Amino acid sequence: MKAAELSSLFHISHYAITVNLEGFSNEESLRQPPGGGNCSNWVLGHIVASRNGILRILNEEPALHPAVAERYKRGSQPIGHERDAAHLEILVQALEDSQRRILAALGRATDLDMAKPAAEPAIPGGDPSVGGQLSFLHFHESYHSGQLGLLRRLAGKAGAIR
Repeated sequence: MKAAELSSLFHISHYAITVNLEGFSNEESLRQPPGGGNCSNWVLGHIVASRNGILRILNEEPALHPAVAERYKRGSQPIGHERDAAHLEILVQALEDSQRRILAALGRATDLDMAKPAAEPAIPGGDPSVGGQLSFLHFHESYHSGQLGLLRRLAGKAGAIR
């Protein structure tokens, strides 16, 4: 996939993430949904932790400290207490930092850069190119941004995307 296309997709997912989080307090972000699953704090932290992988593929530094990102890895335990999570503001700041740096890196990337094999593929199997890896990671982000929309409604807030 071309860098300009990916840039457009990351604009859209960033919008979905940010509008779905509007009006959330840190306390609200930590409420677990009924019947299991992860709270919006974990979902956002997971998105930003995954963006660390995107930044790594783009030869950029992580936006979320790796020790903090560890808490939000796939398969990690649901957040049980406020002390087990990063504050919502920290995660939002890391999201904004990652967005700025992803878009800047994609703005510099050439078609040749996108076609090169990723040095450390984030996703084994599939298309090993930088563009292919980033395409999959964007899909992953979109999946979780949709979860934020559902968690928003479960928190009693009006839908943000209509």
